[in-house]
Amino acid sequence: MKARVTVMLKSGVLDVQGEAVRHALGTLGFAGVNGVRQGKVIELDLAETDKAAAETAVKAMCEKLLSNTVIESYRVELL
Repeated sequence: MKARVTVMLKSGVLDVQGEAVRHALGTLGFAGVNGVRQGKVIELDLAETDKAAAETAVKAMCEKLLSNTVIESYRVELL
C-alpha cells in the first residue's frame, strides 16, 4: 500500500521559503501572486495491507519524525 504525506507550516508561522518564492515570481513578471506557502510531500511504500493499520502507522511516523507538529501540520492520503 502506498501513502502520501503532505506537510505544511501551520497558519501564522512565517514561511520564509514561500515568501522567497513569491518574491522571485514577482521579479519574473508573475505579478498576480499574493502569497505562497511551501511544504513537502513524502511518499511511502508500505508492506501493510490493512488500511486502518496503515493510516495509524503513518500518523505515528508523522508525529515522531516526518513533521514538526509544533509548527507544521500534516495530511495523510492512502493511495
